[in-house]
Amino acid sequence: MLERIGVKSIFRYIGLERAMAKYKSYDYGQRVMIPVSLEEQLVPGTLEFAIHTLVETRMDTSIFDCRYSNDETGRLAYDPKILLKVVLFGYSRGMISSRQIERACRENVTFKALTCGEQTDHSTIAASVSSMREEILPLFRDVLLVCEKEGLLGGTFFALDGCKLPSNASQEWSETIRDLSKKREKLEKRVQELVEEQGEVKRR
Repeated sequence: MLERIGVKSIFRYIGLERAMAKYKSYDYGQRVMIPVSLEEQLVPGTLEFAIHTLVETRMDTSIFDCRYSNDETGRLAYDPKILLKVVLFGYSRGMISSRQIERACRENVTFKALTCGEQTDHSTIAASVSSMREEILPLFRDVLLVCEKEGLLGGTFFALDGCKLPSNASQEWSETIRDLSKKREKLEKRVQELVEEQGEVKRR
């Protein structure tokens, strides 16, 4: 009798059958298309947006043109603007190694947005910083000065403590000039330290 009815049927009849959970299936082998607007990742009011905008609209990168001789032959070079953006933003996040920056360009959507989807490799990043060092220092300093004025450097590698511009308009202009000079010196020193440290990491 039991054999004809079946054990499961008996358990179901007396309410002892264990309920079977149902889960949604998933497959890591499937391909998906995720639409991402790179421009929308650079949100106004953020440091990355400021760096992107200043480098694109205020920075004269023609000083780097003479370093390339691929106008007729040779492969296309990465635009210096892209390299400047990711290096400066990487520095602000404590990334000194060019390999760290390369990895961020592959994995971090903000870095992807700054590079416009270009896959910059660590050797190119390191070589650019090394060869353009003298030109990079003042450019980075001036960009960071604007970002600091907008209050965007807090919590970053370039945060300045104990050096604030006076908010009282009645204070002497000479004091403001001195404070700006101090900020320029501090920011330039920090950029120089990071560039030198990156060079040391590369040589290890």
